[in-house]
Amino acid sequence: MKLNELKAAEGSRSSRTRKGRGISAGKGKTAGRGQKGQKARGKTRIGFEGGQMPLYRRTPKRGFNNINRKEYAVVNVTKLDVFDEGTEVTPELLQAQGIVKNTKSGIKVLGDGKLTKKLTVKANKFSKTAQSAIENAGGKIEVV
Repeated sequence: MKLNELKAAEGSRSSRTRKGRGISAGKGKTAGRGQKGQKARGKTRIGFEGGQMPLYRRTPKRGFNNINRKEYAVVNVTKLDVFDEGTEVTPELLQAQGIVKNTKSGIKVLGDGKLTKKLTVKANKFSKTAQSAIENAGGKIEVV
């Protein structure tokens, strides 16, 4: 048997029940909603708990969430040591090499580790330690 020869077994798929189509249909009159009550009369909104204080209002809310917050993809100086001497390291190159998966709002270079090669690094932000590490190795930094 091959994948293209697969078929559902006979009788395994039953047709859907059409509710509210008369007594003989099996789901007539109340259409499976039972007698009376809130669920029989109409829909309630999402999160409604029957008049009890809902969970989203019971839980405490603290702090402030800035919707305009910028999140930077972080790259340490050690990771830049894989490039050849004199390479121009750009956000696109970092993404192509797989060092950064998602550039987010930009790239920030941090100064953890050592850099032995002379590189020109282009990024959105640099920490002071990263800046000194790149310049001590003889490289240059450019803020994009």
